[in-house]
Amino acid sequence: MRIDILSAVPDLLDSPLKTSIIKRAQDKGKLSLFIHNLRDYANNKHKQIDDKPFGGGPGMVLKPEPFFECIELLQSERNYDHIIFTTPKGKIFNQKIANDLSLSKNIIVIAGHYKDVDDRVRQKFATDEISIGNFVLTGGELPAMIIIDAVVRLLPGVLNDSEAALDDSFQDGEVVEAPYFTRPAEYKGMKVPEILLSGNEKEIKKWKEEQSKILTEKWREINSVKGE
Repeated sequence: MRIDILSAVPDLLDSPLKTSIIKRAQDKGKLSLFIHNLRDYANNKHKQIDDKPFGGGPGMVLKPEPFFECIELLQSERNYDHIIFTTPKGKIFNQKIANDLSLSKNIIVIAGHYKDVDDRVRQKFATDEISIGNFVLTGGELPAMIIIDAVVRLLPGVLNDSEAALDDSFQDGEVVEAPYFTRPAEYKGMKVPEILLSGNEKEIKKWKEEQSKILTEKWREINSVKGE
């Protein structure tokens, strides 16, 4: 998979995307990741990429030219399955979206910043408008990293355990996993449930299913989500 990210502040992306699972994916040749600094595509003397909004109002808006220059260049070199526009106005990101995106070959992620991005960029290029929640951040870099992390870990061969991603919460609809425990079996008076130490696979599976149902109901209650 190839992912291209467009950003006004690429330094925010550099370190997080060179560590952990995303680094492993690149080292294994499963992912090619490119970060594009919008200032490199500015067509003015001072490399200005933002300006005041027409119609007035506070804040600065990212200009359309750098986005058009960069995306049109990338599109001239290859086809893209998805061009993601990170925005609080978009569809809330979830595991199903991550699963669908993981089947892609080439993806562009547009990370906005400042007040907003000139809407002509969204109109022209965005195939997917994605939000990570009903709140506003300084820019789209953090949502971009979250989306990329969720997608990349699903690529075959990235995780050491091929089944690890399949057992995650929300892989089977809106269902939360059972809790996990590891050694020591007792710590500061807190004990691991006896059933997990029994070696009885059938009963352990039953316990995990029961715990999953309990935690799923709790999750639905605190998030006001109706069950099926």
